[in-house]
Amino acid sequence: MIDAVRQEVVALAHTVVVKVGSNVLTADDGMVDHERIQSLAGQLGRVQRLGRKVVLVSSGAIAAGMGHLGLKTRPRDLRQLQACAAVGQSFLMRAYQDVLMGHALVPAQVLLTAGDFDNRTRYLNARNTIHTLLEWGSLPIINENDTVSVAEIRFGDNDHLAALVTNLLQAPLLILLTVVDGLHETDPSIDPTAAMIGTVPIMDQGTLRMAGSGRSSRGTGGMRSKLRAARVATAAGESVIMANGTRAGILDAIFAGAPVGTLFLPQGGAMPAWKRWLGFTAQPRGTLTVDSGARAAVQTQGRSLLPIGVRAVTGTFGKGDVVSLCDTEGEFARGLTNYSAADAVRVAGLRTEQIGDVLGTVPYVEIVHRDNLVVTI
Repeated sequence: MIDAVRQEVVALAHTVVVKVGSNVLTADDGMVDHERIQSLAGQLGRVQRLGRKVVLVSSGAIAAGMGHLGLKTRPRDLRQLQACAAVGQSFLMRAYQDVLMGHALVPAQVLLTAGDFDNRTRYLNARNTIHTLLEWGSLPIINENDTVSVAEIRFGDNDHLAALVTNLLQAPLLILLTVVDGLHETDPSIDPTAAMIGTVPIMDQGTLRMAGSGRSSRGTGGMRSKLRAARVATAAGESVIMANGTRAGILDAIFAGAPVGTLFLPQGGAMPAWKRWLGFTAQPRGTLTVDSGARAAVQTQGRSLLPIGVRAVTGTFGKGDVVSLCDTEGEFARGLTNYSAADAVRVAGLRTEQIGDVLGTVPYVEIVHRDNLVVTI
């Protein structure tokens, strides 16, 4: 059976980001599953021969290192995690190289950290490098640089990395391959009768609550991380398909338009590249907490944030830094501030005509201009 909506989604996917999790790539003993990688390589080759550019975000370095070091459980200590990654990354890339070359695919290793996305220059450099690899017909294989990363290993996951790469490349489709068939109404590990959801038209808090609390045995993710990644990608105008990567021919089925997995539809029109970076990649240096009127003006009326709507300022930031706009319900937007933290504290809650009395001049009417704002929900 063919799904017309999915056919349209894959037809428009000129660039595809495929993320594969550790549990998909490794056998029960923690070693790399070469048959699984062989199958994945063949499918990636067929996708590329359809005329699409393909990027693979691959977990598995720490898991592969665990297997080769004879570790039965995932370490908790940072230095041990980094050591596992150092051992496992070479084995993982060798496994990919061995099978991809047989499908006329030239793999390229790209190791990234959160800092590469946060810094605008490094962000653009990464994008240019990956685009060049795609132009040359190579298959970029992206992973976090776990050996030198700190916060990424403790708090990050490759689901989030895949969403950031999708936004980085403005790829219309992100495919998350996991070990479950898709999103279920309730946690299937607790309720085996839970119904699977075929399509999610809107990502909201109700959708996020459908995730269980579990975490994968050899990875850092789980359903919550996948839903957060889907939210980041769909908010920027991309589609996401979550499907079971252990199922034979899963990518073939997806690109045939078959109703497999869960499809998350984009939440709006395509977003300019720099606004993707501003809203979903760069890390805020501080927070402006606003009142309900200011939130409505920014979120629904497309207006700038004025000082009078600011109720609190936290963090240390300078003029031009990225700040988070929040209210009592949490973050709803991000933007570039016209004021440093010190001056923002001084003008918070003031009407425009009062700013000059405090600062001696009115450098900006807006604390964050609407042209430098991105609504993130």
